[in-house]
Amino acid sequence: MQFSEDDESSLLLFSAEHFMRRAIDLAQQAATEDEVPVGAIIVHKHNIIGAAYNQRENLADPTAHAEMIAITQAAAALKSWRLIDCELYVTLEPCPMCAGAILQSRIPRVIYGAADNKAGAVESLFHLLSDPRLNHQCEITGGVLAADCGRMLTQFFENKRRQGKK
Repeated sequence: MQFSEDDESSLLLFSAEHFMRRAIDLAQQAATEDEVPVGAIIVHKHNIIGAAYNQRENLADPTAHAEMIAITQAAAALKSWRLIDCELYVTLEPCPMCAGAILQSRIPRVIYGAADNKAGAVESLFHLLSDPRLNHQCEITGGVLAADCGRMLTQFFENKRRQGKK
């Protein structure tokens, strides 16, 4: 069966939304644990091999971002640091640390939800994943379910501010 270009892009969008919803579920779990609600999954040949959410507070580890934990899980699953046939889905645009780990692990495709105008290293502040001076670049798709992803973050920080005023 052959698909037209429109059919193929619809299938890709459906797939991206499906996996982003899984990342959103993880982000919601982070929020229940009083962590900044960011979730990430890594997909290898349509199978999730890494799934994580932010755990900086719980682990007292500044590197415990969702992307970093998911990358570690995926590398263990594949028994390789090269994640060349993988896709990363994350609810928030990666920061410079996570973008560096994405480049180091050779992930070829990154799909993110909400832009991060304060720390985004993919398209907002920096363009690390597409910088031709580096030895690896990624295909980037931003804005997948951005409203849902952004709403979680906005609500989380609004609640934090309200708690701080009490």
